[in-house]
Amino acid sequence: MAEVLVFHHGHGLTAGVREFAGQLRRAGHIVHTPDLNEGQVFDSLEEGADYAENAGFDTITARGTAAADGLPSELFYAGFSLGVLPAQKLAQTRPGAKGALLLEACVPISEFGGAWPQAVPVQIHGMDTDPFFAGEGDVDAARALVETATDAELFLYPGDSHLFTDSSLPSYDEQAAKQVNHRVLGFLGRIK
Repeated sequence: MAEVLVFHHGHGLTAGVREFAGQLRRAGHIVHTPDLNEGQVFDSLEEGADYAENAGFDTITARGTAAADGLPSELFYAGFSLGVLPAQKLAQTRPGAKGALLLEACVPISEFGGAWPQAVPVQIHGMDTDPFFAGEGDVDAARALVETATDAELFLYPGDSHLFTDSSLPSYDEQAAKQVNHRVLGFLGRIK
């Protein structure tokens, strides 16, 4: 059994993010899903991005890192798109991290320090022609992380959808999301 802190994407804590967390719980894991948008769920990614920009990306990241306060240090950190910011920061900087799941985004490891911690395994998932993941440099950051980390995997899925893992959004890709969930559960199961 793993304990996982899951951070939502720019739309907010949607039914799809809650469903992902529910799948992990049904597999026996303890899952925390903090709300970084102060209760707001946005219909469009643009509205969510505007909210994050107005609040400040540093503020969103700080809300995420604060969500780890009071939780054990031995956590897995998972983030969807915008939620990768706090997930990756915590995985790189909070002692005791068990692993990281970076879904549909990845930032350069230099953003939160000089190197990926060698004791922290990581999985990164994204679509190969997603205009955000592939088109804005996230896939390049993911490849660089995989090259330098001891235990790192990058999974690319065919398609151009962003937030393809969220079952409550029109961008959902059921087949690819099932593959992600299978790989995520395998990852959580193999790390002691």
